[in-house]
Amino acid sequence: MAKDLRISYLLDFYGEMLTVPQREAVDAYYNQDMSLSEIAADRDISRQGVRDAIKRAEQLLCDMEDRLGLAKRFEEVQAALVAVCDCALDIQELTALRGGDTEIDERVGAILELCKVIAEKE
Repeated sequence: MAKDLRISYLLDFYGEMLTVPQREAVDAYYNQDMSLSEIAADRDISRQGVRDAIKRAEQLLCDMEDRLGLAKRFEEVQAALVAVCDCALDIQELTALRGGDTEIDERVGAILELCKVIAEKE
């Protein structure tokens, strides 16, 4: 079974919506890099049972992302924050080249600080 590392990412967003056994199996397989056999032995179930649980969980995670789009939205917000910070830094640099302006520097600093606060909340 080839690992789709996107599943590990989706687990961060939607993992709480899975059953505990599904979440634990997916976490063990993707995040702890355990084999299906190791997970089966650890949980005292068959290797096929582990595989089935992981496959069902993968499908659920992908379905949730298709419906809700939280991971995609997160990536879009992060990209927008980077673009805003880049623009603010460009403004700061252009202002410095033109002799500087403390009011602009203060506002650029405020923009960068707000971006930092938003990024920490995301």
